Amino acid sequence: MKLTDLRGILQYVPRFRQKVFVLSLDGAVVADENFANILLDIALLRSLNIRVVLVHGAAAQIAAMALASQRPASDLDGRGRTDLATLKLALAASSQVTHEIMEGLSSNGQRAAYANAVIARPVGIIQGIDQEYTGKVERVDAELLQTLLESRIIPVVPPLGFDGDGKTFRVNSDAVAVSIAESLKAAKLIYMTTRDGLVRHGQLIHQIQVDELAELLHYRRQELDPEGVSKAIYAVAACRVGVPRVHVINGKVDEGLLAEIFSNEGIGTLIHASEYQQIRRALKKDIRSILTLIKSSVAIEELVKRTRLTIEKQLDDYYIFEIDRNPVACVALHPYPAEKKGELACLYVDPSHENQGIGRKLVSFVEEKARDMGFAELITMSTQTFTYFQSKAGFTEGTVQDLPPSRREKYAQSGRNSKVLVKKLARPVSAKPVRSVE
Repeated sequence: MKLTDLRGILQYVPRFRQKVFVLSLDGAVVADENFANILLDIALLRSLNIRVVLVHGAAAQIAAMALASQRPASDLDGRGRTDLATLKLALAASSQVTHEIMEGLSSNGQRAAYANAVIARPVGIIQGIDQEYTGKVERVDAELLQTLLESRIIPVVPPLGFDGDGKTFRVNSDAVAVSIAESLKAAKLIYMTTRDGLVRHGQLIHQIQVDELAELLHYRRQELDPEGVSKAIYAVAACRVGVPRVHVINGKVDEGLLAEIFSNEGIGTLIHASEYQQIRRALKKDIRSILTLIKSSVAIEELVKRTRLTIEKQLDDYYIFEIDRNPVACVALHPYPAEKKGELACLYVDPSHENQGIGRKLVSFVEEKARDMGFAELITMSTQTFTYFQSKAGFTEGTVQDLPPSRREKYAQSGRNSKVLVKKLARPVSAKPVRSVE
């Protein structure tokens, strides 16, 4: 994402203003050289009136301290048993990381405060083994965090909790982030790790619905990269308690945080609690989005070139497919009422949302629109994707004579030699397309 393209960022600002984002940083991310850039990104989020809470881990620092001091550490990531030696390392490491974060925020003009906001209790005895100083979150002092946020102070929360007697417990930072996101009704929980996101069969999962991820964890966990399982578990937990969006991204990627938040594609994995999809008629403000969507396809001559003026003249023919108000696909239906035919055109789905059935939904939508307009036939032209229309959308190859006379003339002038595809529109329609909002 180009930071100079402020229009790309500013379109999100009204949606995110005054919303709470919980950023959970692994200790290894804080130790990475890119951390200085993350601090700049956080400063930008604050300048846009996005409220930020930072939760951090310390596993990498604990491991380094244990190695340097040759002291044993029974557990590093906060999920297993914590003996006294490990607790002491955890206290020292957490203090170091908290100080480094606050120092970095201060150098970027941000006010921050260590927030003793986690009330914990001991995990207790599991399978006969006393977990000693390992704790679990009992509740979060949301009032304290809200007070800090309203004062434009960034709360920094370490992976430590305290019980009513002041006893310290080490808690898992991923779990802390979930509890804080729930208590503050956060709009986003963003896990920043040293991995690109959740990986399945060696491929990055760009986005996944929470129920699908839960099913994957329960029945086919072996398909996930083991290093991402913990983040997947807590992402599901967060969505289950009302956090609408959880992101897992690589904190070592420069500008990765901004690219994840302020672009449709993102860089990591998005886990969403629900997905609001709609197909709506394009508005004048959408012309830029349409041109941006189809730019790469036009470059390889898959789609015919369109200008802002040509789209504006036929704007009523264009439709946008949105996911959470982000345009991810488009299509047009050009009418030829005298011949009772409609032309399906400008069908494009952003690569980051391919293989999700969006193209078929748009085709079904256009078919239904054409039927409602009293058309008996749908035509389309293609130079490279004609096999899709034939195998997936039920079109058959036609000839230039199937085109309305006015369209036939444009076809000849284009010189593209596209294949002409035809589909008869029979009633009734068995499949109901995605809801249209016009």
